[in-house]
Amino acid sequence: MMKPLRSPITVALLLAFALSAPAASHDLYLAASINASSRVMGSRTGDKDGVFKRAADGVFEHAGVNLPLLITIAIDPRDNRRIHAAGLSGVMRSADSGMTWRIVTGWRETEPKALALDPANPDVVYAGLPDGFIVSEDSGQTWEHRETGLPARGRYTQSLQVDRTRAGRVFAGCESGIYLTEDGARSWRRVFETVDTVNDIQQSPHDPARWIAVSQSAGALESRDGGITWTMLPGVPSEHALYNVAFDPLAPGRLAIASWTYGLLTSEDGGRTWTARNEGLPQPHRVWRTAVDPDDGRLYAAVYEKALYASSDFGRTWQSIGMEGSVIRSFIFVPRAP
Repeated sequence: MMKPLRSPITVALLLAFALSAPAASHDLYLAASINASSRVMGSRTGDKDGVFKRAADGVFEHAGVNLPLLITIAIDPRDNRRIHAAGLSGVMRSADSGMTWRIVTGWRETEPKALALDPANPDVVYAGLPDGFIVSEDSGQTWEHRETGLPARGRYTQSLQVDRTRAGRVFAGCESGIYLTEDGARSWRRVFETVDTVNDIQQSPHDPARWIAVSQSAGALESRDGGITWTMLPGVPSEHALYNVAFDPLAPGRLAIASWTYGLLTSEDGGRTWTARNEGLPQPHRVWRTAVDPDDGRLYAAVYEKALYASSDFGRTWQSIGMEGSVIRSFIFVPRAP
């Protein structure tokens, strides 16, 4: 079994965070790789690639076997042992907290970039592919292509998000814009057109009618009417790629955006003004992903192939908390079972 990455400094910092933070009610999972050179599922090369889980002491431990190019995971809220994953080999499923896996899609459905369960019915699984969209209604046992309304070209899907207030209502971020289905992906319509990829779409935890999306070079977009109409979010640069956006579940005005060029951008007034919070992060400020902890409001910045950084003052100061040399592709916060 591989040992988690621990150093005396890292353990001391994590312990300080743990002592000052309230008791966590969420488990934190990462889809990540550390010096991953293997492209073979289950390989034992010494590298770590796949699912990482935050342990009780705050250290992230690699779970199970190597999963090449794992993009994201979705965990069944009824049973946290049941995990779906999107990776190089297709959609995979685990029934034992990620220790063992089975590929559940065919050889044509590989390299999914986005994955989500419908919170109203977790047996329904949505997955975005480089060439379209597939849906399972039996927890991944069988799959169906559902692409009516998506363009013949431009359906590459990078991100998707299910509306937590309405079953079957899903937004997909594609290379040609934002698409919406309201009938479980049986039909789609474009609600915002772009000429490049929409990298992330998120629904506000405070106002379900508010959505924010970020794109490759169309800037940040906002909807206040449930995703029907979209406008540019002012103050956010649009010349270069924005990778993901995160709402602070504890503070309605706080938002963060990760970028390769601009680093970590934050807003504390609901998105009206933005500030770069890169002091204390390694240069170049290539922030690959960001997230906000729903338990204590801690802000995370995953700096590409450097480490994972955390801030207790929303980006004004930063501390490295491990995952040295990593590429973190997703943060997944899962409520702990009572």
